[in-house]
Amino acid sequence: MERFILNVIHRPEMVPEYAEKVTGHGKEENISRKALLTESLDIFKTQQAIAHKNGIKTTIQMTYASLFNAEAVALAKEHHEQYGDEIALSLLGLPCKEFRDKYKTKDFCIWMFSMEDKKAIVTDVFEKFHEQFGFYPASTGSYYLDADLTNFIKEKYPSVKCAVATCWEEGPKAYHTCNNSWYTLFDGGPWNPWIPSKQNTHAPAANEAEDSGIVAIPHLSRDLLACFDGNGSNFGTHPQNVLRGMIYDPDTWEYPYLYNLIDQYRSLGKYNDGYSYNMMFVGPGWMNKMGRWEAPYELLLKSYEDGMAYYAKLKAEGKLEDMTMARFADFYRAGHTYTQPECALWRDILYGSDKQYFWYADPYLRCCLDMNQGGAMIDLRPYVAKLYWPVGIGTPHVQDASYPFLIQANYRAGYFTHYAGEGTIRSCKLTHKGEEVDLCLTRTWAHFAKQGTTRVLTLEPVEIKFADLTVKVQTVFEFEEGSSVVKTCRRILESSDPAAKVELNEYITACYGTTEYPEDMTSVVLGLQNGQEERSLQYAYRCREDEMAGGEASALVPPIETRVTLAAAGEHTAYYKEGYAFSPMFTLGAKGEIGQGEEMVTWLRLEKAN
Repeated sequence: MERFILNVIHRPEMVPEYAEKVTGHGKEENISRKALLTESLDIFKTQQAIAHKNGIKTTIQMTYASLFNAEAVALAKEHHEQYGDEIALSLLGLPCKEFRDKYKTKDFCIWMFSMEDKKAIVTDVFEKFHEQFGFYPASTGSYYLDADLTNFIKEKYPSVKCAVATCWEEGPKAYHTCNNSWYTLFDGGPWNPWIPSKQNTHAPAANEAEDSGIVAIPHLSRDLLACFDGNGSNFGTHPQNVLRGMIYDPDTWEYPYLYNLIDQYRSLGKYNDGYSYNMMFVGPGWMNKMGRWEAPYELLLKSYEDGMAYYAKLKAEGKLEDMTMARFADFYRAGHTYTQPECALWRDILYGSDKQYFWYADPYLRCCLDMNQGGAMIDLRPYVAKLYWPVGIGTPHVQDASYPFLIQANYRAGYFTHYAGEGTIRSCKLTHKGEEVDLCLTRTWAHFAKQGTTRVLTLEPVEIKFADLTVKVQTVFEFEEGSSVVKTCRRILESSDPAAKVELNEYITACYGTTEYPEDMTSVVLGLQNGQEERSLQYAYRCREDEMAGGEASALVPPIETRVTLAAAGEHTAYYKEGYAFSPMFTLGAKGEIGQGEEMVTWLRLEKAN
């Protein structure tokens, strides 16, 4: 039975986060101004009324400021009793007079504080919540919760079982489109609910020992193609995100994209044993009447009413279940194993092209395959390392909470590069009589299947034309649950010359980082090993290459505690290539010849390396 689960989260954000500059129209805003507080609470009431009119339960995430407002507290209690809404606690919405007077700061992102301040603020906020409601919350959250903070919350307040813990791909792309005016970077996490590890929030736990004790959900359900290619703030199941992206008819005020996005999330049940998930999380600031956003208030209001009505329609048809956060955490725990992956075969619904991505995430890796580039891997995060990455003041990563990549085709060029060098990508080159074609230059379509505990992605065959030979090639990817390996099989189904051989060059070009800017690669060690001998070199930007008959090529990347290996079956040559300063990547590969009716199988393996 397919189950599409919805979380709707509202927070009585008494002082909208950006109030100081925007609602003050350039003048310093008095965040205690009564009109601002009244309007914010009125918007929260409106949101709640829209949800309840449509029969949707909400999770009310009380902000610190709202805990000092008797009306907000009374509303939460009333709606809990009357509608079954959950009363939770948000670590957003900290700014208010009481907070400023106590902590003497304008910071408001909980993960950016020092660990000492994080503990003090969490204790302060949780105890104030208990003072008002007589119990501790079962749910909390922020745009991001780092592992140290999550572990502290769970240890001190064990009632917490669910948390909003990241914004999917809210990294450099979003940073640039906000004119570099705020510093929140958290690329590399899951797009759907997961159980975070104690070591790193973004990396799912592989077993009970790694389990942080909470179920994490993302801040908004994002478009898994548009948000990877562009700015995540414009493409999510937050109606005002869609308006911000100008994805609506200015004459009719209609936005079919919003409904298509919800439906595509619904369709993910086909790839995840019948389970799919969606969330809507909207603070009052988005419906501000004082001109904060690009759309008029009437359109902001209509978009929320229409979005909630669509959820109500799906619920009435038996196609949706609305849950509070705590209820969802229980549901997720009951139906998911630690090693169970999240899969998403995602198509372009924004522009209507035939572009298609496949996303895969489990406790060992997150990756994306692009069918518009012949199934090339365009994103790869080594979760297997469970990289400890402390965030906030007093750490090496004050603002950057991203999980590092080995491949990120937007930040490291991918296949299409400048006149020299290579970008990060995992693909295959075919060579015949000196003529070379990369599968990145082909277009295909993928089909998903589950075989036992293996997720199989079969790509439609592509035709490669050389000067005197045409071959039809099919690619199949296999993701074995519980491993950190991606198996790739390339088959030549047809050939214009059945006796001809074609060289397949399976390769991965990679580096490491969290932004577009290069890192120091001199700690990387490249190696070859075949059971009889081993050779290696220390990366020094010297453009060196080596190869070995049989065996496998590997790269040890100490800064992210990861070893990546490319191995092949049958007769082949393993090789590596060192990059150079203008193109600071490394390449691992395996080359072998096949003909019609034959195949080449390779394995990309990730391991934790201390």
